[in-house]
Amino acid sequence: MSFNIALSGIQAINEQLEAVSNNIANAGTFGFKSSRANFASVYAGDQANGVEVASLTQNIGQNGSLQNTGRGLDAAIQGRGFFTSRDAQGVMQYTRVGIFSANKDGNLVDAAGRNVQGYGPTVGGVIGVMGDIKIPTGQIAAKASTGINFVGNLSADWAPKPAVPAFNYTDSSTYNMVKQSVLFDSLGTQHTVSQYFVKTGANTVAVHYAIDNAAPSGTSTTLTFDTLGQIPAGTKSATQTVAAGGGAAALNFTIDYSGTTHFAGEATTTTNRSDGYASGSFVGVELAEDGSIVAKYSNEQQQVVGTLAIATFPDEGSLISTSDTSWAANNASGTPLYSTPGVGLAGKLSKGTLEGSNVDITSELVGLMTSQRNYQANSKVITTENQMMQALMQAL
Repeated sequence: MSFNIALSGIQAINEQLEAVSNNIANAGTFGFKSSRANFASVYAGDQANGVEVASLTQNIGQNGSLQNTGRGLDAAIQGRGFFTSRDAQGVMQYTRVGIFSANKDGNLVDAAGRNVQGYGPTVGGVIGVMGDIKIPTGQIAAKASTGINFVGNLSADWAPKPAVPAFNYTDSSTYNMVKQSVLFDSLGTQHTVSQYFVKTGANTVAVHYAIDNAAPSGTSTTLTFDTLGQIPAGTKSATQTVAAGGGAAALNFTIDYSGTTHFAGEATTTTNRSDGYASGSFVGVELAEDGSIVAKYSNEQQQVVGTLAIATFPDEGSLISTSDTSWAANNASGTPLYSTPGVGLAGKLSKGTLEGSNVDITSELVGLMTSQRNYQANSKVITTENQMMQALMQAL
């Protein structure tokens, strides 16, 4: 009887040593969660008949330390939750390892090559449906400019220009200042808009417009300032329509002079910015702190193509381990609840970092030594019983 009890102890300790060894081996594995062997007595009726490993408890709730990587597509979850991926068989897998990249098919994948799950771009304030995150790797279309925001000080010290000679863009003596702004047509071709400022009275400045160094169109805008050097409401913008050429649609844009002043001193320009842009090529993808996946293009434009989905569970400790760093849901874990990072129970993201293993090497080594002593004790029981049996047989 004692032989069988000691043998069950050795078998149970071997299973415990497997768990401890696996913990130590994965002490440097990102997103790894340690496990613990739980012993239980084995009974034959009312009589103890040894010991066994009744279960393995995963220490999923304890987060590992954050390790900086500086990589734009690395992320760690600060708090509860798992990144969600779909494997080749369509099964949802859950992991704490936030190593992402874009594959050749334009999908965002995790370190195991599985399709990362997330929400589509928000349209009209409504977040997209959950599914694979697609990254458009081609060209981003050009956007025609519709406006220019110009803010500056048109000096009150300027001398008004006489009516004769009349304004002539080729004669700098007929205007006080010229400023250029950049616009893009519907095909992404760049155009230059020249604004010629001509002071015509004590508190009035006329603005003439020319496109691509051609002669001004003949239309102009008069900016009228009050005695405080401000533009009254209702006269702060000017709309122009010009042919773009080259097969592009006509440029129809508004120049907003809100904030422009008429103070004494130097003429300055603080803002001269237009919207619109040329087409651009895909250059890469990056992860934002809120979980957004941002595609970047050569024309310095960006667009959000999706948002990572974070899964939380009623009982995350009951998840089924499918690898050292991945789990699958089951009835005991409960149905996953999906949300975006930082919403509800889901933890926030830490960009450019990864979660390290939560293995405590010191505790594991102490447990290893304890298991060794227990192994030796059970081995000694078997050796002693063997000696007793030999002595008994010799006595007979």
